[in-house]
Amino acid sequence: MRSTTMDDAPRLGLPLEWPEPQANCGVCQALARQRAEAAVRNDQSRVSDCNVEIRNHHAARQRRRRQ
Repeated sequence: MRSTTMDDAPRLGLPLEWPEPQANCGVCQALARQRAEAAVRNDQSRVSDCNVEIRNHHAARQRRRRQ
């Protein structure tokens, strides 16, 4: 006989803090504006997308320079 019980619920960590955009970067500033507008609309998916882009924007450029 097969078991029909459900798996345990996934355990999620706390959301990460919003990253600070670099003041001298137009791309970061534009993403920060888009993030603020998305937050007003309660579009948490877009807020998260913007946070990821801000967080990774300069990290990706630094990785390319090292190669």
